[in-house]
Amino acid sequence: MRFTVITPSFNSGRFLETTLRSVIAQRDGTGAFELEHIVVDGGSSDGSLEIIERYRGDLAHVIVEPDNGPAAAINKGLRLAGGDMLAWLNADDCYLPGALARVAEATLRHPDRALYFGRCRIVNEAGAEIRHGITRFKAAFYGCSCRPLIQTINYVSQPAMFFTRRAWLTAGGLREDLTAAFDYEYILRLWRHGGAAAIEAPPLADFRWHSGSISGRAFERQFREEWEAAAADAGRWAPQTLLHALVRHAIVAVYRRMANTGSTRSLV
Repeated sequence: MRFTVITPSFNSGRFLETTLRSVIAQRDGTGAFELEHIVVDGGSSDGSLEIIERYRGDLAHVIVEPDNGPAAAINKGLRLAGGDMLAWLNADDCYLPGALARVAEATLRHPDRALYFGRCRIVNEAGAEIRHGITRFKAAFYGCSCRPLIQTINYVSQPAMFFTRRAWLTAGGLREDLTAAFDYEYILRLWRHGGAAAIEAPPLADFRWHSGSISGRAFERQFREEWEAAAADAGRWAPQTLLHALVRHAIVAVYRRMANTGSTRSLV
């Protein structure tokens, strides 16, 4: 099996080296899988390019040119990807040790699935885990994971999701017109082409929450776009779409409270 991991990057120099090293560390030397890492940078001016250059020997492809946001950057990487299993890892997130090996094992148990996902910790800028309650809340849905449920609530954390080349060729690329929920909209499309398999604990990845992240600065738009994606996938008046609307308003209320208090702890 061959993995392709795409890292979209733009002025993420504070965290980029940690991200790159976390991907490199997935190479366990056993030959159980191959790893292709592609970095697509939108023309950073904060020292990111110097960091990328230091690791160029570990990268299959490097693209440095202006783009129209992370979805466009990821699509560029997908068009170059040669892997059987595909993923993207943002330049402020990271994989945990052994993550790709565990995904490879999951594909042996569930060879026909389009999407594979596992637990994902939420960490702060220093890398310390926060919001444990949100992580546990999402993981509680894994045992009953199904398409109507994912249409109702997004419990899949993007840094810990992987999808097959076959599913990508069928589903197509990411929607570049979406700002904050292109990942969830893509999850819904992938789910139509083979379903998904949940990988049990321990976590596969860390999602870094900070004020500059999409979830930190555009959460209201994110959850509006998620609801619109669910409505398009399930039908505007489907029960899961109506439930999604209720869930959306509850989550936004929690996020507003965290934003107003400056809290970095889970309120769930």
